Amino acid sequence: MTPNEACDLRTAGRLPLLITGIAGVAGYNALRYFVARYPGQVIGIRQRNNWPLRGPGIEVCDAEDQETLARLFERYRFAAVLDCGGNCALKHCELDPRVAWTMNVEAARRLLEVIDGRDVRLVRLSIDLVFSGAGEAGGPQGYRERDATDPVTVYGQSMAVAEQLILAAEPRACILRISLPMGVSFNGHAGAIDWIQSRFKHGRPATLYFDEIRTPTYTDCLNQVCEEVLAGDLRGLYHAGGPRRLSLYQIAQVVNRIGGYDPELLIGIPRHQAGPMPPRAGNVSMNSAKLAEALGRTPFDPWPLYESHVPTHGRWHYDRTPDIAGSKSLLAEVLYRNPRMRAVCRSAASVA
Repeated sequence: MTPNEACDLRTAGRLPLLITGIAGVAGYNALRYFVARYPGQVIGIRQRNNWPLRGPGIEVCDAEDQETLARLFERYRFAAVLDCGGNCALKHCELDPRVAWTMNVEAARRLLEVIDGRDVRLVRLSIDLVFSGAGEAGGPQGYRERDATDPVTVYGQSMAVAEQLILAAEPRACILRISLPMGVSFNGHAGAIDWIQSRFKHGRPATLYFDEIRTPTYTDCLNQVCEEVLAGDLRGLYHAGGPRRLSLYQIAQVVNRIGGYDPELLIGIPRHQAGPMPPRAGNVSMNSAKLAEALGRTPFDPWPLYESHVPTHGRWHYDRTPDIAGSKSLLAEVLYRNPRMRAVCRSAASVA
């Protein structure tokens, strides 16, 4: 039995489900996953000005529009919310902090006001960038939930404030701090993979950092974790990062080689050479042992799944060997999707 079979939202009484922030990679992939799992029982909301993002089950509701949000709750009677909202555009948030505070803090405050007095399960996705990653701050084992936040960006600051706001107002809520969610984006250039690939496929260089370290996860894994947490009663703060630590430069190496792109297009630099805008975090890798213990299983496969797809040196992406014949189709099969989970689905279908 797979985790999502054991944690059905119908059985748990957590439907209908509202998903916010569906323009982001985590929210967009969650919407596709939950709509397929529970047809007609899942609604996603997006900003009014994001008109290309439309389709069945998608409603228009700006982050600051509490009146429309309340009407949606009256109409659909949501039993659970997966809050993937927020503006993660680092430079935009630095240049206009009001955007970050409106999207990341005030939107959370308005959601809390709407669900106040309702029996609604709330799961919020936060981010590893609530930490600075300065020096050895996280230690060799990665940041733990008990470590103090010290973000270097307006985005990280606003997300840290939103965490405290939610924990104080809704003690039954669960907050999952994620890292880089690895999956497709709706517009083809949001998120780590799509942004890097959008540079390479148009013959443009991509500059990434040797010393910004993250713990990425497949959205395939993250979706199942979100379902399990929505169906259960975990409360409080949990780290939800993957087991493999990679620098942004290494992530770009993976995309470059697996996608079959020109290796000369990848440029690596230390983050202090990036300039002051936006500030860059350092090693913000997270330790997710607390979540694994709570779920009773290892929740995330490493990204990328295969060891042969992990960079071993600074020019690894120049090595074009027969066992890794890079292509866009290979990238889609092993970087956007978790190959192990796809194999399990095929095996289950053949048995049926």
